[in-house]
Amino acid sequence: MIRVFLVDDHEIVRYGVADLIDDEHDLVVVGQASSAGEAMRRIPAVNPDIAVLDVRLPDGNGIELCRDLRSRCPDLNCLMLTSFTDEQAMLDAIMAGAGGYVIKDIKGMDLVSAIRTVGSGRSLLDNRAAAVLKSRLQAATASSPVAALTAQERTLLELIGQGLTNRQIAGEMFLSEKTVKNYVSRLLGKLGMERRTQAAVLATRLADTHTYRERPSSRGANSQSVGQQDISASAKIGGWPIGRAPKSR
Repeated sequence: MIRVFLVDDHEIVRYGVADLIDDEHDLVVVGQASSAGEAMRRIPAVNPDIAVLDVRLPDGNGIELCRDLRSRCPDLNCLMLTSFTDEQAMLDAIMAGAGGYVIKDIKGMDLVSAIRTVGSGRSLLDNRAAAVLKSRLQAATASSPVAALTAQERTLLELIGQGLTNRQIAGEMFLSEKTVKNYVSRLLGKLGMERRTQAAVLATRLADTHTYRERPSSRGANSQSVGQQDISASAKIGGWPIGRAPKSR
């Protein structure tokens, strides 16, 4: 059962989303809040799997709320739900640790699918958000922290971008799964990131600009790229999966 907390200053929006969720056997609403302050008080107490956050709140910014919540509750997944198509907000939300960003004109069942996907630890963006994010990342300058990565760390980042799990990466790099987990945590710290999702987005941009050196792959047919992973989970929303975001690294 995926436990959902709703944060929106419009009561009709909260009740509408809650009604959609009530019809689903694997989702349950465990709380609601109309402001950032109320959300910060209530969410840690009920320990939901996912918080659905409006970007604009009367007492603050939903993106900052996402960052604060994830700092206090590292296992919490966040889905941004907003009426506004704001390019900078989309990018800021993902960099704050949100697992996805969707616009309020989304169809009801597609929203339910998005909540289910992000709530179970996967990540997605709707098509518009994906296009904006990819464009912004491609425009990033070469003064990226990636320049300071070792060859091994670049390989690790590339494999994360291809959607491999820690176990699959361990087999690819001939390391133990525990060692890979430690390396991933160290890599995220070096990049100034909090979530594996963020590294996957960066890796996708680097692949698009041919930053990685070409190297033969020893992976079999079961390997999936970022663009292929979690397609079944996000097809209903037309989303763009950008790699797994497990609750623990």
